[in-house]
Amino acid sequence: MARLLTEAELQRRRRALVRAMSDIGLFSRAVLRRPLRRYQLAPARAIVDSVLRRKGLTLAVMMPRQAGKNETAAQVEAFLLNLHRRRGGTIVKAAPTLTPQALNSLLRLETVLQGAALPPPRREQGHMLRVGQARAAFYSAAPEANVVGATASILLEGDEAQDIDEVKWDKDFRPMAASTAATTVLWGTAWTAQTLLARTMRALRALERRDGQQRVFTVSWQQVAAEVPEYKQYVAGEIARLGADHPLIRTQYLLQEIASDGGLLPPEAQALMRGSHPPLAGPLPGEEYALLVDVGGEAEERGAIDDALRQQQPRRDSTAITIVAVERGGPLPRYRVVARHWWTGRPLLEVQGAIARLAEQWGAARVVVDATGLGAGLAAYLRQALGPRVTPFVFSATAKSELGWAFRGLCASGRFSDHAELPAGHPAAAAQAQFWREVAAADYTVAGPERRMRWGVADPTVHDDLLISAALCALLDREPRPAAGPGLVVEADDVEADDV
Repeated sequence: MARLLTEAELQRRRRALVRAMSDIGLFSRAVLRRPLRRYQLAPARAIVDSVLRRKGLTLAVMMPRQAGKNETAAQVEAFLLNLHRRRGGTIVKAAPTLTPQALNSLLRLETVLQGAALPPPRREQGHMLRVGQARAAFYSAAPEANVVGATASILLEGDEAQDIDEVKWDKDFRPMAASTAATTVLWGTAWTAQTLLARTMRALRALERRDGQQRVFTVSWQQVAAEVPEYKQYVAGEIARLGADHPLIRTQYLLQEIASDGGLLPPEAQALMRGSHPPLAGPLPGEEYALLVDVGGEAEERGAIDDALRQQQPRRDSTAITIVAVERGGPLPRYRVVARHWWTGRPLLEVQGAIARLAEQWGAARVVVDATGLGAGLAAYLRQALGPRVTPFVFSATAKSELGWAFRGLCASGRFSDHAELPAGHPAAAAQAQFWREVAAADYTVAGPERRMRWGVADPTVHDDLLISAALCALLDREPRPAAGPGLVVEADDVEADDV
C-alpha cells in the first residue's frame, strides 16, 4: 500500500512545482521531461524574462541547422501557454509557408505538450493549439496569405525569419503586438544582409551598444558540438565534404551572410577553378568522362561560318559542350575540364550527330543535356542514340536558381577545375578564353524569401553558353555512376567544332 505523504513533504513538492512553473530550465527538465541544453537556455530565459517582466523587447535568435532551434521555441511556447492557462492570451507565430513550416511548428509544440505532466492541448481550426484559456496560433507569412484579426498578447514570433518577406511582416504581423507591447522573437539562420532577420539583428545590436541589454543570441556550431559530440562529427564532415566557402556551410552552419548580388563566382572561387592539368584530345584509359551540353539557337543561313557569325552577332547562341573527367576518390566527385566544343548558328540536325559521336569517342558515362525549347528534340535524339546515359535538364526560374547555387558551391569547394591556361594559337585556347570571359562577366541577384538566384551574363557581347555548359556539371552530383555502354548512333553530316 502506498505511503501517504506528510504535510511537510506535500509542501516541499508544492514549492518544487512552483519553482518548475516559474523557471524555464526547471520546467524543461521536470515538467516537459525534455531538458534544454545550455546553449538553448540563454535565449529561452531571455524571452521568458521579457514576457514576464513586460519589457516588450524584440529579440533575435540564430542557431545553426539541426541545433534545436525549433525545440527551444516549442518549449518556450509550452512554458508561456502553461503560465497563461487561466488568465488566457495568445501566442502568434508566423512562418514563410503554412505547409510545411507553420504546421511543423504546431506539431512540434503539440508533441512537447502531449509528453508533459500537464493536461493535453486541444487543436482548434487546424492551425491553433489551446492550453486552458491560452492558445498559440500559427500562420503563413507568404506574401499572398490572408492574415487578419489576430492579436499577440503573450508573444509574437517569426520562424525562419530570413525567409519571411519584410513588407509582409511589417504590414500584417508587427501590428499584432502593438496594442499589447508583446515581446517579439525572430528565429532563423543566416542568409543575405537584406533579409528581415539580418536587418533586425543590425538594429538590435545598435540598441545593445546603447543600453547594454542583450537582444541578439547567436549559437555557433562549436557551442552545439561541445554538448553534442555527434553534431561535431556531422558538421565537420559536411565542411570537409562541401568546403567552408560553400553557401550552405557559410549560411546554415557558420552563420555568415552572403552577398545578395555581385559576381557569380568570386575571386577566391575562380582561383580554385584554375587547374594545372592539360587538355585532352581524347580519352585516357581508366578515366570516367561526362559530356555537358548547353543548346543554342540556329543560324538563319546554313552556310554561316561560326567565328564570323559570333563576331557579327555576338548575342547569337552557341551550342556548347564541356567534357569533364570525373574523379571519385574523395567523399564527393571532383570534375576536371579536359575539352570543349562549340558551334554557333548551326542547325541542330547537323550538331546532334557530332554530339553523339563525341559521347561514343569519349566513352561518356553521363551526358547532361539542356532539354529546354529546341533542346528537347536534341535530348530525345541523344536519349535514343545513347540510352540511359543521357540526363535531360529543363531550365525554369527555379531549376536555374538551384543549378546556380549548386555550381557556385561546387567551385567554392574546389571540386571543379579548368585545364591549364593555354597559349594563344593552341586549338583549345579560344574556347578557354571565352569561358573565362563569361566567368568574369557573370553576376547574380537573390530575391524573395524563396532565395531564388537569377544569374547569367548581361553583357550582350559575351553571352554565357560555355558557362552554362560547365554549370551543368553540378547535376552530376545527383547521379549514380552508370556504366558506359554501346549506343545506337544515327549518322548525320559531319560537323567540325570550332574549338577543341
